[in-house]
Amino acid sequence: MTAPLLSIRDLSVAFHQGGKTSIAVDHVSFDIGQGETVALVGESGSGKSVTANSVLKLLPYPSASHPSGEILFEGTDLLTAKEPHLRQVRGDDISMIFQEPMTSLNPLHTIERQIGETLTLHQGMGDKQAAERTLELLHQVGIREPEKRLDAYPHQLSGGQRQRVMIAMALANKPKLLIADEPTTALDVTVQAQILELLADLKEKQGMSMLFITHDLGIVRKIADRVCVMTDGKIVETGPTRAIFEDPQHAYTQHLLAAEPKGRPPKADPTAKTVMKGDDIKVWFPIKEGFFRKTVDHVKAVDGIDVTVKAGQTLGIVGESGSGKTTLGLALARMIRSDGTIDFGGTRISDYGFKQMKPLRSDLQIVFQDPYGSLSPRMSVSDIIEEGMKIHFPKLSREERDAKVVAVLEEVGLDPATRFRYPHEFSGGQRQRIAIARAMVLEPRFVMLDEPTSALDMSVQAQVVDLLRDLQKKHNLAYLFISHDLKVIRALSNEVVVMRFGKVVEYGPAEEIFENPKTDYTKALLAAAFDIRTTDAAVVNE
Repeated sequence: MTAPLLSIRDLSVAFHQGGKTSIAVDHVSFDIGQGETVALVGESGSGKSVTANSVLKLLPYPSASHPSGEILFEGTDLLTAKEPHLRQVRGDDISMIFQEPMTSLNPLHTIERQIGETLTLHQGMGDKQAAERTLELLHQVGIREPEKRLDAYPHQLSGGQRQRVMIAMALANKPKLLIADEPTTALDVTVQAQILELLADLKEKQGMSMLFITHDLGIVRKIADRVCVMTDGKIVETGPTRAIFEDPQHAYTQHLLAAEPKGRPPKADPTAKTVMKGDDIKVWFPIKEGFFRKTVDHVKAVDGIDVTVKAGQTLGIVGESGSGKTTLGLALARMIRSDGTIDFGGTRISDYGFKQMKPLRSDLQIVFQDPYGSLSPRMSVSDIIEEGMKIHFPKLSREERDAKVVAVLEEVGLDPATRFRYPHEFSGGQRQRIAIARAMVLEPRFVMLDEPTSALDMSVQAQVVDLLRDLQKKHNLAYLFISHDLKVIRALSNEVVVMRFGKVVEYGPAEEIFENPKTDYTKALLAAAFDIRTTDAAVVNE
């Protein structure tokens, strides 16, 4: 037998902070063979990313240490290797795709410069040669018209395009091992399918090995040769992918396989009152050119859409990145300007300004995609939830506000004793529950939920879906649920709007959309969501 390309033996990782030591990785061992894909699977906090970052010594040393273990790459222990050797290995022999490309890419440098830097550092290429290779890589990873993207900055690209750029950077020097850390977590299902297909194709062409880190077992099934299941810093089960899926031995593996949003929304009541109604909603962003910044065209983010959301029911909005889902939601919530008519609870609010909307804000709440970004890191959970009450319910005493904070935390499944902690002290799922509590404490009638489960573990997703369903039933809430995850949409929505390029592609009862889709685009979305191997020509590459 040939020696493995990478061999991790008895690895432990400890973090030291404030005189305390915590073990994040506990005596982990596994190998990756030549040309093999090994998936490291587990929920947030299981130690997956810490293990991966240890390979290239990217942990925050000296607060991180390795009480035990070796990481042998082609026979050399990377844990004891000198910095010059590690610099050569990083990005050359071993490359890494990070989970969030927006924070991994430099916002001040163009795409061409960032990919070119990798080539000049490791290959010694000149500017012209690096530019040609950069263009070739962007073609290779499937970015349309890459010549027009060379001068673009990360914020000018969609999530899928940024992830493709990260892949291009990682593959620039034809590495022997690619570490992919949750590379598809927050991507649309169709883009996710394209990225996985791209990685599998490039792996085969270049003969490289891959360590694929994810919490989504559905992805693992399509890409991995072997699986290591990780929880609480330990690998609890390992084996060939088929064996793990068909006959999981450990209870935690069985739990992961069973974790998926289940159930269906309550049957829609045709007599329910309309809470939110939008007619011919348009949001056009001007494209300006020239010295005098004349408007030469418009980006039609939302282009003439009609929607209705009723009490106790959920309208699901689905579509790929850039389809206009969030823009439509923000327009209905009067967070951005729009044309058309918006009616909220029998009142026409489409012409309302900031002052006129203020009294209605308690009835019309939003739960954002990233709770870590939308919760103030300088405020305790109690202060975060109380803030809205101070504005909308000014007559409440401090004791009454605290009682409401305690009640709403219990309602969303959090221990009220933790209300004096700060957001960074909670997990991703707990932070999303805090964001939901902040909205619910104001007793709204309408809640816009913008991708609230996209970055959560599968089991946590299921818990949040169950929580939202229970809160809707209890308070007769109207939900506008925006997501690219059709499994979550199916579990929650009574009606579904499928959007593409700012327009409605299909609109109707959820069961009808899922069981009998009318358009090729909807069929492609469903194929990508429920069988990632199947995509449709209707879904255009980015």
